[in-house]
Amino acid sequence: MGSDLPPPAAVQLCFENLNGSCVKTSYSPGPRLILYAVFGFGSWLTVFGNLLVMISILHFKQLHSPTNLLIASLACADFLVGVTVMPFSAVRSVEGCWYFGESYCKLHSCFDGSFCYASIYHLCFISLDRYIAVTDPLLYPTRFTSSVSGICIAFSWLLSIIYSFTLLTTGANEVGLEELVSALTCVGGCPIAVNQSWVMVNFLLFFLPTLVMIIVYSKIFLIAKQQARKIEGMSNKTVGSSDSYKDRVARRERKAARTLGIAVIAFLISWLPYFIDSIIDAFLGFITPTYIFEILAWITYYNSAMNPLIYTLFYPWFRKAMKLIVTGQVLRENSSTINLLSL
Repeated sequence: MGSDLPPPAAVQLCFENLNGSCVKTSYSPGPRLILYAVFGFGSWLTVFGNLLVMISILHFKQLHSPTNLLIASLACADFLVGVTVMPFSAVRSVEGCWYFGESYCKLHSCFDGSFCYASIYHLCFISLDRYIAVTDPLLYPTRFTSSVSGICIAFSWLLSIIYSFTLLTTGANEVGLEELVSALTCVGGCPIAVNQSWVMVNFLLFFLPTLVMIIVYSKIFLIAKQQARKIEGMSNKTVGSSDSYKDRVARRERKAARTLGIAVIAFLISWLPYFIDSIIDAFLGFITPTYIFEILAWITYYNSAMNPLIYTLFYPWFRKAMKLIVTGQVLRENSSTINLLSL
């Protein structure tokens, strides 16, 4: 007796002519195009936005401050995510295949981890910088100098790169998971598994600076509230010029702290679900469906595009600098001395 059921669709492989090839994700042309558009736009926004931040801070002399050096270095980490991680992850997410070689698979994961941790430690140091600026704005320039900022930047990069590359290139992350890794390994795949011990270390390296940021920004906003009440109470009184100057400086530093606090909140919203899922996954036998993991990963990637958008909304100097860069006016002689803060 014949069956009226249609024959099953042929399984597509990443490499049709190779034995042991991974199975390719089957998307119809419409969803495939939409996914590539979303991921491609995220990559472009990350690269272009953070490039504008770096050029703005490095080109205009008025922006050469310790805090802005930290912001430029943070933008560099996000820029590198857009260049070395997101385009390749886009292809893997849509196709379900890794076409870029086994060596770059490992390197891609190292870059991913390195730039993630670099971002969080930059944000942590920025929060400490803002705390000093808000609590003691007049003495701040002598306490948080360019040398101190340079040390913070070097620490953020070296710790992140050394840890991520050492963990992944030595294979320590896969100890105890050899059977799982073997089962997941196929031609055109790029599986990265992290055992329970190292997933907890990963989480601690995320959680400790995050805890510092939460405590510091909580104190900043309490102090800012107290200062605002004090200024309001003195508004009807005659104050000396030094007090008036101090109030203006404090007000400016509070605004900067508020803007960077928003960047920290955006970072936490983006990264916390990913790290929580990684712990759950490691202790419950890697049960997260692939599509959930991809969604969480791309939320973290899109965080690299968010900081330039935040700066655009809250920093008038960045909007002005962006306009000068995009229109090519930075190529003019003496453009680096333009006064951005008064425009």
